[in-house]
Amino acid sequence: MRRAVLATTGVSALTIALLALKPHELPMPAGAAPRSPTTSHTPAGTSQGTSAGTGTFTGDPIDTPYGTVQVAATLTKGKITEVKVLRAPDQNGRDRQIASYALPRLTQEALGAQSAHIDAVSGASYTSQGYVQSLQSALDQAHV
Repeated sequence: MRRAVLATTGVSALTIALLALKPHELPMPAGAAPRSPTTSHTPAGTSQGTSAGTGTFTGDPIDTPYGTVQVAATLTKGKITEVKVLRAPDQNGRDRQIASYALPRLTQEALGAQSAHIDAVSGASYTSQGYVQSLQSALDQAHV
């Protein structure tokens, strides 16, 4: 009888613990829905007549709960050759600390993946989400 009670209690506790877990998703901060460009951007260092996918393209600034994230992507013939962070959360020391370890990792991931389809950095989910959205905006402008 004791074993049945202990087993039932253990299974119940495990079920409750599993139901309390939330699925792993990037949180969507309020007001940071994916934006479509509303203005025409001419890539820095290029003219309107340049072939698609070559130049430096500035992504939209994405507001996160901790600050704005904005990147510029340099592409050569459709290949991402550089991603430069123009704006990052820096309101306090913790924001700067998170940005200092997350942004280089995100840049390395983007260069390796050659797209904005990259994994978020653990502990920097809002910054990661802003980075991805801004990078995707830049790539959209490049028509890649």
